[in-house]
Amino acid sequence: MFWFLLIAMVVVVGAVTLVVVGGGDGGGLRDAEPDRLHDPLPQDRPLGRADVEAVRFPVTVRGYVMNDVDDALDRLGAELAERDARIAELEAALAGAHASAMGGPGLIQDGPPVLGPEEAPSEDTGGGKSADGPGAPAAADGEERT
Repeated sequence: MFWFLLIAMVVVVGAVTLVVVGGGDGGGLRDAEPDRLHDPLPQDRPLGRADVEAVRFPVTVRGYVMNDVDDALDRLGAELAERDARIAELEAALAGAHASAMGGPGLIQDGPPVLGPEEAPSEDTGGGKSADGPGAPAAADGEERT
């Protein structure tokens, strides 16, 4: 039984050695591809919540690849700055539209309108206005003026 186990172990070690060293492609092990961000953030459209949640950074011996993380953070910072500027622009436009719809500041009054001296109502007792001026008597009903 001992000889059987020894021969089986030698065959297994030999087979593994042949596979690793001379795997049939004539050159040993392939070079490892460098870890890079497989699904970068989309450049053709604004980022959404799903894009940020889907980002997975490759891990190296010392942690994440700093260039990938820096690129993603720069992109996120730029998009947030653009959105903040757009929000401020839209809020200013909304405030301007509100002010113009309300007639501008200070134009709405709580009491009756205040008339100037030239707009003061006349104090005619006859009830009508004369075409000759404020001092002329008003024409009576049925009378014609010549």
